[in-house]
Amino acid sequence: MRSSVSSREESDKWFNFLKKFFAERVDLLKKRVIFTLLYDSGSFMLSRNFRLQKVGNLNWLKKNYDFSKIAFSIDELIILDVTRENRDEKKFQDHIYSLTEECFVPIAAGGGIRTLEQAQNLLHSGSDKVVVNTLIYKNPQVIRRIAEEFGRQCVVATVDAKKNGDNYSVWIDNGTVELEINLEQWLNEISNLPIGEVYLNSMDRDGTGQGYELELLSSIPKSFPIPVILAGGAGKYKHLAEGLSDDRVDAVATANLFNFIGDGLQKARDSLREQEINLATWNIKHASELSGFFINKKTNADQIKLTKNGE
Repeated sequence: MRSSVSSREESDKWFNFLKKFFAERVDLLKKRVIFTLLYDSGSFMLSRNFRLQKVGNLNWLKKNYDFSKIAFSIDELIILDVTRENRDEKKFQDHIYSLTEECFVPIAAGGGIRTLEQAQNLLHSGSDKVVVNTLIYKNPQVIRRIAEEFGRQCVVATVDAKKNGDNYSVWIDNGTVELEINLEQWLNEISNLPIGEVYLNSMDRDGTGQGYELELLSSIPKSFPIPVILAGGAGKYKHLAEGLSDDRVDAVATANLFNFIGDGLQKARDSLREQEINLATWNIKHASELSGFFINKKTNADQIKLTKNGE
């Protein structure tokens, strides 16, 4: 058995290596690929036009997606609690914490956030960012308080949009309430809030696998200051490339649990690099060195501990 000193030295070595590794990755990265998980009462779901279908629980997810390896294929993980009744916030937080033990990329989590305390609880459960939607409309002051405490980069705003004549309407409350404002007007409103990213989701393309609704991007105001994540409709590698090829898009997201199962996300990233999409390139030697390690995030999000699997 190794001494505690040698174990500490090894942890420090890997901690410093990881900091350098990700600093290099951030410098290289101009576009991002994001994997979105939809959570409902202990299960992970597929969504098609906001109608949910149960896929499996946390054990199913970990069996089919090795997050210690998937983290080399994505740039961020978003976990959304889409539970519509009797939401168990503590159980959701426990699921987030379980995933952070294996996945070292940034994690954003949200769903039903109405108070600063709820946002704090998610961040203390291992999430790096919080995702808000209805809160933007009902109580934007809470968003300002979240940004004051954690920084605006910590806030991701989801915008669910649906085609409505020549414009796009905006919906909140899990797509059940339509706002009396069009998409372009709503994005202008959002730009006045301390928000780090906008997750722009097509309700019409949601879960269809038919590709992103690129027409949505025409509603983005000129000189819009907030990075845009395009979501809704990705089912093939080419759809990711189509979204990332647009200068108005900073990242693309997919929530399709079946189309990218197993090594699907790695193949998708390889395909994007072959098309010269400007993504981070992993150093193979570094990747193999890190493959036996995972990050255990503590409630203090500023500290991480590297622990070797099986020891």
